[in-house]
Amino acid sequence: MLNLNDLQWFVRVVDHGGFAAAARALEVPKSTLSKRVAQLEATLGVCLIQRSSRVFVVTDTGQAFYRHAAAMLIEAEAAENVVRGLQAEPAGIVRITASVTTAQLVLADLLPGLAVRYPKLQVMLHATDRFVDLVQEGFDIGVRDHSAPLPDSDLVQRRVGREPFYTVAAPAYLSARGIPVHPDELAGHDALLLSPAPSALVWTFVRGGETCAVRPVPRFFADEPWTLLQAAHAGVGIGCLPRGLSQPSIEAGRLVRLLSGFDFAGGMTTTLLISHRRGQLPSVRAAVDFLAEGIARYRGFEAPAPV
Repeated sequence: MLNLNDLQWFVRVVDHGGFAAAARALEVPKSTLSKRVAQLEATLGVCLIQRSSRVFVVTDTGQAFYRHAAAMLIEAEAAENVVRGLQAEPAGIVRITASVTTAQLVLADLLPGLAVRYPKLQVMLHATDRFVDLVQEGFDIGVRDHSAPLPDSDLVQRRVGREPFYTVAAPAYLSARGIPVHPDELAGHDALLLSPAPSALVWTFVRGGETCAVRPVPRFFADEPWTLLQAAHAGVGIGCLPRGLSQPSIEAGRLVRLLSGFDFAGGMTTTLLISHRRGQLPSVRAAVDFLAEGIARYRGFEAPAPV
């Protein structure tokens, strides 16, 4: 039978990236943590962490075990918080995952304010562009920026804002290739695109009752907008980029906004994903409301009512 306390020690060691750091944070001897993790490995008959004086690597088996162990501790924390009735002041750990671009451009400014507002809250942000399973990997909140609707899931979806795309290009590119004044003229221009998928190769614009679909020349692909922004700066082509990402470059003169009389028929929606059970905790609800307000302010929209 596993010692559940050993699972907790193991998770904390992985969370802090090493025995020494975990020992300092938990205020327990490093030797105690090493002994308990070693006992856990002996019970399981596997190596969870490869360690030496210079190396700390969680094995593939250890990573899989960590996800389940962390989820178990989250459920234990939720049970304890329900019993203790922590309704007066949000407290405990809130685990948030987001793309690298969203983390850098939006959450880096927002999350310190969350920690200041709720001193008993421990904020943990994981920035990655890979798919993250919130439930299996033990996250409370997922921040998703998306153009297409998110797939159905058992998670609560709270839409917190929508941001238009601007059509932009560098002055040097426009000097060499000309300035398009109607979407039809984009057919002869190089394009910066998020995907080679057929649906992404066609740009649709709307003005009043007029709709115009155009297929520019595919020139550069990247599945995240920051790289496309840098390609636009370099004069590689014309891009349709989120307003919040492109506006500073427009104001600085590095990019020119094109076709301002037309609306790009698409945009970036930001949705918060929350697991049903964890979403009931005061700490998670407080973080969700804070993020909804802050992200909506960044996107330039009113925050939707809490759900």
